[in-house]
Amino acid sequence: MEPPNASNSHFAVEIATMETEVHRVAPPPRRSTLQKLKTRFKETLFPDDPLRQFKGQSSKTKFILGAQYIFPILQWGPKYNLNLLKSDIVSGLTIASLAIPQGISYAKLANLPPIVGLYSSFVPPLVYAVLGSSRDLAVGPVSIASLIMGSMLRQEVSPVKDPILFLQLAFSSTFFAGLFQASLGFLRLGFIIDFLSKATLVGFMAGAAIIVSLQQLKSLLGIKHFTKQMGLVPVLTSVFHNTKEWSWQTILMGFCFLVFLLFTRHISMRKPKLFWVSAGAPLLSVMLSTLLVFAFKAQNHGISVIGKLQEGLNPPSWNMLHFHGSHLGLVMKTGLVTGIISLTEGIAVGRTFAALKNYQVDGNKEMIAIGLMNIVGSSTSCYVTTGAFSRSAVNHNAGCKTAVSNIIMSVTVMVTLLLLMPLFQYTPNVVLGAIIITAVIGLIDIPAAYQIWKIDKFDFLVLLCAFLGVIFISVEEGLAIAVGISIFKVLLQITRPKAVMLGNIPGTNIYRDLHHYQQALRVPGFLILSIEAPINFANTTYLKERISRWIEEYEAEDENAKKQSTIKFIILDLSAVSAIDTNGVSFFKDLRMVLEKKGLELVLVNPLGEVIEKLQRADDYREFARPDCMFLTVEEAVAAHLSTIKNQSSNHV
Repeated sequence: MEPPNASNSHFAVEIATMETEVHRVAPPPRRSTLQKLKTRFKETLFPDDPLRQFKGQSSKTKFILGAQYIFPILQWGPKYNLNLLKSDIVSGLTIASLAIPQGISYAKLANLPPIVGLYSSFVPPLVYAVLGSSRDLAVGPVSIASLIMGSMLRQEVSPVKDPILFLQLAFSSTFFAGLFQASLGFLRLGFIIDFLSKATLVGFMAGAAIIVSLQQLKSLLGIKHFTKQMGLVPVLTSVFHNTKEWSWQTILMGFCFLVFLLFTRHISMRKPKLFWVSAGAPLLSVMLSTLLVFAFKAQNHGISVIGKLQEGLNPPSWNMLHFHGSHLGLVMKTGLVTGIISLTEGIAVGRTFAALKNYQVDGNKEMIAIGLMNIVGSSTSCYVTTGAFSRSAVNHNAGCKTAVSNIIMSVTVMVTLLLLMPLFQYTPNVVLGAIIITAVIGLIDIPAAYQIWKIDKFDFLVLLCAFLGVIFISVEEGLAIAVGISIFKVLLQITRPKAVMLGNIPGTNIYRDLHHYQQALRVPGFLILSIEAPINFANTTYLKERISRWIEEYEAEDENAKKQSTIKFIILDLSAVSAIDTNGVSFFKDLRMVLEKKGLELVLVNPLGEVIEKLQRADDYREFARPDCMFLTVEEAVAAHLSTIKNQSSNHV
């Protein structure tokens, strides 16, 4: 495309005439291959340099620091005091009031016995309190992971016809989820989850929230024969094909409690100091609805209830884990997907609240903590857990100071398991459905979607694909489509790197993009280009074609103006080229040969360390080592060759 100021491109450009000092382009200090590999390895896997705190310390201090690194509780535990405990007790009891009804609700969402949701709110928080580095993260089951686990396992095993096998597969999937999460942390491979971009997560979460909400229509309407599929169309079809099963008593109760829960959520959002209103509303709803059902015998009038729940603490479940058989592939796949989603959510939530309180959360340590938490949980009748945003927000607003709030919550759940389980026998399922809808509705982030639309339309396309894929196809396939498009975008940026034509801003020695700065003008005799990406095998062909097209356009302009072509030098600004490979080296050598045949000269500006090092190694004839071939700035390159052009012009005249 022609620059907007192309018509002025052959006018004289006012360039500072003062003598410009030319600086020599120096090669980087020589390092052995082993040193380079060590640096690359360190920057890839240990960018935070976790071992720096051990340097210069005594053996005893190193041992203490090592123990504190593995068990963060040893770092803040000795400083713990009564004032901190008071704050943590308040926040722990507050999140327990939210965790108990949510645990029961999310277990049903995963097609598991409700008691498993309470089990999962007891053991994992204790493990995280010892290993986790976040002060605000409140651990327990979450809606999206529960939905994914339930839907994926139900594809092969019915939770109704074979509940024991389904439970075994759920525990096994949790084990593999934890194993995958902990492995990422131990191997320092946390960057893998970065492939879930913000656009992907916003679209995925919104779509999953709608699917979760639609699934609750079964409870809110009192439908007994409901579709097993997750898509929007099958769910709505099932709802309207079973209108005869709708129960007005269930609908009335569900509507009333849903409005109540949404109202309390609205109050807490408008006035954060009233966080306890929305935090206590789910437990209050469970208590009131249970009393109503018990008082009016509503279970005999079409309102379904949870039924009797098992009392006691978590029974061991390591004997229920499946590491062989026909379902091994299913549990590994389910564990991988739920592990990635729950890990991404947990780390994102932890970092969000850490930023608000100005402390650091170690991503790799969090992966290890969450992973080991799930591994231990899979052996104690728990399914996949992570840090939930709703509970963590309540924990933060309630004034939590340390991870002891998780311990308080766990103790409260323990008391519930031991003493209060009979009270939940008459809890109606419709209220659990209302609690789930209220919890997941916050996952639909419309302002974030609008912001993405304003900033990057391609990212919004990724968001839309994730959203529509989850709603119309399936949760896991929608996520896969969005990740695939995100990776395609990255590949597109690699294979089609940005390259721009530079011009001089009159009266200065500054060179900027001609399309960006309207006042910038081309310098006669020079085609100045800037490549703004690494040069490798994926983009060298494109760069050759693009540079050739620029030269042809330049010559065509001269021809149209009935002038002899004035282009003499092709200047490549390599300031933004951070790396090249062997194809990149060949690109420069081939480009030089092509330009020489056209009577043009290639000039390189500011090649960085790795680039200049590889060019010099491949420069057998010292072509790139000539003083007139490499310069530190565009200004120096133009000034050095401008006299050549003036002399040629004088001779021509």
